Amino acid sequence: MPARTPAPPQAVHPRGATAGTGPDGPTRPPAPVHRSLSASTIAIRVLLLGAVAAVVVWLAPVLVAQERWVGLAGLLLGAGALGVVYSTSRYVPGKYLLPGTLFLLALVVYPILATVQLSTTNYGDGKRGTKEEAVASIVGSSVEQLPDSPTYALTVATQGSTTEGPFTFFLVDADTGEVSRGDAGGLEEVPADEVRVRDGKVVEADGYTLLTPREVNAAGAAVTEFTVPTDDGAIRAQGVARAYEGSTALRYDEAADRIVDTRTGESWGVGRVGDSDFFVEQDGSPAFAQSWLQGVGTANYERIAANDVIVRDFARIFAWTLAFAALSVGLSFAVGLALAATLDDPRIRGQRLYRSVLVLPYAVPAVIGILVWSSFFNRDFGLVNELLGLRLDWLADPWLAKVAILLTNTWLGFPYMFIICTGALQSIPAELREAATMDGARSFTAFRRITLPLLLVAVAPLLVASFAFNFNNFNVIGLLTEGGPFAPDNPSAGATDILISYTYRLAFGGSGAQFGFAAAVSVLLFILTAVLAAAQFRATRALEDVN
Repeated sequence: MPARTPAPPQAVHPRGATAGTGPDGPTRPPAPVHRSLSASTIAIRVLLLGAVAAVVVWLAPVLVAQERWVGLAGLLLGAGALGVVYSTSRYVPGKYLLPGTLFLLALVVYPILATVQLSTTNYGDGKRGTKEEAVASIVGSSVEQLPDSPTYALTVATQGSTTEGPFTFFLVDADTGEVSRGDAGGLEEVPADEVRVRDGKVVEADGYTLLTPREVNAAGAAVTEFTVPTDDGAIRAQGVARAYEGSTALRYDEAADRIVDTRTGESWGVGRVGDSDFFVEQDGSPAFAQSWLQGVGTANYERIAANDVIVRDFARIFAWTLAFAALSVGLSFAVGLALAATLDDPRIRGQRLYRSVLVLPYAVPAVIGILVWSSFFNRDFGLVNELLGLRLDWLADPWLAKVAILLTNTWLGFPYMFIICTGALQSIPAELREAATMDGARSFTAFRRITLPLLLVAVAPLLVASFAFNFNNFNVIGLLTEGGPFAPDNPSAGATDILISYTYRLAFGGSGAQFGFAAAVSVLLFILTAVLAAAQFRATRALEDVN
């Protein structure tokens, strides 16, 4: 056997790459190829990075003014990461992962953390601002107009919301024509080049949105209660176009931390009422409705656990919420699957037409559909009673109201289930069903043993998501029954209330908006929903073995 000729030795490149040999000796390894970016790619990158820079320039001063340092740090870090990743051709995986990560943090993680933080405060009506703002509101509400009080032509302006402010008063003195600008910090003169005055009234101001008389009326109490402190008292609106400077009956003694009535000498100090500080009477009751934003720790959660009525109602409503979500998903899935399986038969003519008709309820806005169904269940002239020849008061009976809700929600949900089941059925190979038929399996047996398990592999995650949606489906409850009917001895918890509608009534009922308390209940709902969803996803892992 002839000896094999050994291959010529290969030279090793200094950087570790192996070089071949040529007629003139060792050859260098090929140089790396650098792909040049096209002009359109560069232009897109410049535009995107420019947009990011513009957002930073726009939002950063706002966050600094509001002293939101965490938000500012997140904005700068996110913008910096985008600049680093997209300004070069490197970090290819980051180009795909970074946008999703930022959206996850901004749209999911941050709202959750903000809700948890809000649940540890007393934020709500009369408790939204700082203590200084509360004192200014209390003192300003005592402004009295005297016979010789100066009056001004008023223009209400804002650099924020036209309904909630913060507001600024532009005032024109009728005698001197002098223009002043006032806000919660006080009154100051305005240079003539910053405003435009016509017919004795400011009609344009740089950097401000001027409210029309209709918008002033819409703002209502927010403008009426707003005052501009002055050396002699405070300026307050009188109608939509006039303001007056009156004297204040109350003043704040900062050294003693008390509000004093200058007419009677009576004073009020700070005391604890419930979970918030107020200026209180001698007996400890609040002297004024105004308080201020304060941290309360776990007080909102303790309030839920310590209230026997809330705990009892919560347990009953939780059970109905589970039943409502499970039955809504089960019924809509059963109807949608039955219709999808029926129309999956190739022997049926006009499949596209039938499918288009069945999807129509999905195209109707849910709000309109629910309101229409509420009229169907009317006792006297409702379509349901007319067709069945009944005189049932569907929405006044606890059990009938629940049936009405489930029927309505099934009608709203079955088109979605029909669509996903149709797609899943069409993805199952026809050979599998044909093989089962040839083996002697009946149609129902083949469907139950082959088609349904394969279909559930695709639709099970969507069923879990649908359950989570219906667990907090406020629309159908709020629009159809408003949580009722209610028992005479318990007007706060209705027979058809689910947890989210019950939470809404507790937080925004007769005692005004209690955002901190609502946030605490929302955190508990989030935990319940997350636990149930995790259990459901774990239960659906068994479907992964289906092939």
